[in-house]
Amino acid sequence: MISRSYTNLLDLASGNFPVMGRERSRRLLPRVMTVPGNVSEFDDDDQASSDNPSSVSSDRMIIVANRLPLKAERLNGTWSFAWDQDSLYLQLKDGFPEDMEVLYVGSLSVDVVGSHEQEHVAQILLEKFKCVPAFFPPDLQSKFYHGFCKRQLWPLFHYMLPFSPANGGRFDRSMWEAYVAANKLFFQKVVEVINPDDDFVWIHDYHLMVLPTFLRRRFNRIRMGFFLHSPFPSSEDGVLPPQPFPFLRGLPTFLRRRFNRIRMGFFLHSPFPSSEVYRSLPVREEILKALLNSDLIGFHTFDYARHFLTCCSRMLGLEYQSKRGYIGLEYHGRTVGIKIMPVGIDMGRIQSVMRDSEEEGKVMELERRYQGKTVLLGIDDMDIFKGINLKLLAMEQMLKQHSTWRGKAVLVQIVNPARGKGIDIEKTRGEIEETCRRINEEFGYHQPVVYIDTPISITEINAYYHIAECVVVTAVRDGMNLTPYEYIVCRQGAKKSVLVASEFIGCSPSLSGAIRVNPWNVEATGEALNEALSMSDGEKRLRHEKHYRYVSTHDVAFWSRSFLQDLERICVDHFKKRCWGMGISFGFRVVALDPNFRKLSIPLIVSDYKRAKSRGILLDYDGTLMPQNSINKAPSQEVMNFLAALCEDKKNSVFIVSGRGRESLGEWFSPCRNIGIAAEHGYFLKWPGSEEWETCGQGTDFGWMQIVEPVMKQYTESTDGSSIEVKDSALVWQYRDADPGFGSLQAKEMLEHLESVLANEPVAVKSGHYIVEVKPQGVSKGYVSEKIFSSMAEEGKPVDFVLCIGDDRSDEDMFEAIGNAMSKNLLCGDALVFACTVGQKPSKAKYYLDDTMEVRSMLESLAEASEASNFSMRELDDAL
Repeated sequence: MISRSYTNLLDLASGNFPVMGRERSRRLLPRVMTVPGNVSEFDDDDQASSDNPSSVSSDRMIIVANRLPLKAERLNGTWSFAWDQDSLYLQLKDGFPEDMEVLYVGSLSVDVVGSHEQEHVAQILLEKFKCVPAFFPPDLQSKFYHGFCKRQLWPLFHYMLPFSPANGGRFDRSMWEAYVAANKLFFQKVVEVINPDDDFVWIHDYHLMVLPTFLRRRFNRIRMGFFLHSPFPSSEDGVLPPQPFPFLRGLPTFLRRRFNRIRMGFFLHSPFPSSEVYRSLPVREEILKALLNSDLIGFHTFDYARHFLTCCSRMLGLEYQSKRGYIGLEYHGRTVGIKIMPVGIDMGRIQSVMRDSEEEGKVMELERRYQGKTVLLGIDDMDIFKGINLKLLAMEQMLKQHSTWRGKAVLVQIVNPARGKGIDIEKTRGEIEETCRRINEEFGYHQPVVYIDTPISITEINAYYHIAECVVVTAVRDGMNLTPYEYIVCRQGAKKSVLVASEFIGCSPSLSGAIRVNPWNVEATGEALNEALSMSDGEKRLRHEKHYRYVSTHDVAFWSRSFLQDLERICVDHFKKRCWGMGISFGFRVVALDPNFRKLSIPLIVSDYKRAKSRGILLDYDGTLMPQNSINKAPSQEVMNFLAALCEDKKNSVFIVSGRGRESLGEWFSPCRNIGIAAEHGYFLKWPGSEEWETCGQGTDFGWMQIVEPVMKQYTESTDGSSIEVKDSALVWQYRDADPGFGSLQAKEMLEHLESVLANEPVAVKSGHYIVEVKPQGVSKGYVSEKIFSSMAEEGKPVDFVLCIGDDRSDEDMFEAIGNAMSKNLLCGDALVFACTVGQKPSKAKYYLDDTMEVRSMLESLAEASEASNFSMRELDDAL
């Protein structure tokens, strides 16, 4: 009987990798662990090969949020738990497939003291509710939630800068460390239950913005070694046979891919501030990079998403693209999806509560209490950003300007308890109470404001919705605010409703029938209240019908289903790529590369270099031989030494292929007579041993420069930090030192401008990294590379070894040209080709070196090999 492990090796040898995702992984890891602990590894072959079928669904969703959707209470030493039916995190599972299992990771709203008690509670929640609780030490909870979250992130995300300690306080490093520690604790709880092949992870809100990095690092890392117990094969010159150990050739890559299969989304329920506000945060880049380790990032409105994208552009140099209705950020070869979708409400839950309030007589009771009155309703949390005081002042303004409403209109303001120890809560409460008292005194017995700051039941709140003629929301900044949606559903019985909504809340864009106001403009808001109350019943019905159609079709299930579909779509593309984890701490990121992309082995290339008879070496200059940030752009003596050694080897044809002008390149490399130079992306070419420059471009008429230069000067004058580089064959507009956003905008406009005025000219207008370049058509590094290989083939010296190194977009033309040269038989049929880019990034090259230092080290090794070969040849000549 053939053993199972042996048949697995045969599968690998034939290229048929076993499926380790769905069925196999289900048998390795229990779907829900009964005791918190570490995830077991799957190296038990007997367990892995179990023939017992799994009855568990193929996918599972892990919802991670600061709070579990539970109500907890301890009475007489006994814990009592129940689902919080009003929790968004509980409601969103209605949008998932029926067979999808849902787990929750989060904290409880009550303290559980003692490790034994915590273990007992964890066991109950896991078994009965599929919830994994995270327990915090008191000091960590205080610094994490009440400190960094509520006193630094919450104010900043609502546009309040810490100009003074009263406005959130200065950045506190210890609070940031507590935030990171708390996120790591959540991460540990996720690891206890996750099966990365089958599970989706959906992280919610600003409390957990660095959690994606912890999870991505954990499930993109595999410690892998190989020990060979048999003799290692050898061949002449120490070169390995083409495929040693073919049965193991794909195993490392297979295992690497296996550990990148975590599907992770993040949704921010608060506003995201503009870049001018966000960049004041000292840990701004750490948070951005952490979020970008997600596969999909969601926002309620385009404004919030636009601010996030602008921050990524200004601080990380990332640009987004919109394709077929989807927005994506290219980040180290991965496309991070950006989802814009406002959350909805649970229609069934609201309707059920509405029926309860009617059955309990709440509606009739309120109708009697406010008989003969027109009720305006406000429901807000106690928070400085809810604009409650502005609402009261607007009500006062309306009563002053429109006296007919005195004694008829009443504003019922319900204030929910504050969610945390936020900024100026007591001060805000005092201001609200004082304003209410003053208005009621001003208008005597009419009492136009009813202020309710005691907790009331959800059935009573829905009863208020039912009797209110208008709901007023005047928040000065709010992530979403579902109060208008709930009101619309509760007014379906009356078939009419009116909304006065702040333009600064997340639901405002979706409520096109609302009267939108700037709450800071008290007079205009007062007029809006009068307009709402004076509106005809017919118009109220039309507005209500429009809103109800939207709210009823865009409920919480629609929102969660849409997010899950986008997450699945974007992860499919990620799984096709070979991904590697790089960096430490919050600099960690996943780099997605072509499966054949690998680091250039210096010993390997030196071995092939020694055996070659005719070599072509093409080297970019800036960013390849010399660092981009080098102040002195001239080549160092070290560079000149190894280039001279390479050029002395008669088997070599060495070329510098650069976008720089011929004057500077010719002057710098004049000591090295045997080097070839292709300047200005190949428009000018100087062959090795020659002093003459050859023109490779198709045209020599540069009259178009007189058209281009005035246009570029116009944009340079209006774009601070930009400049024009004049070359013999091209004009380049650079904006590297300009404002990134404005520079990019100007570059796009210039590109369109130049394309229109140069439509009949034989030139190409291209945009690059912080540049717009105009050059003759047909000029590229790829074209001149083919010309070099063609010329060598015509001279009877076809190349059997190609080394091509570059670092930017223009060098991709060279890498592509090498493939074309092979198909056009410009190289030897068995030519060894080493196309190498500098840095691990998506490229047409098959190899990479990390930086210019590695490029120099490799070229020095080749130069030493040439010197050794030349020395041996001289010794042989002397002996003869």
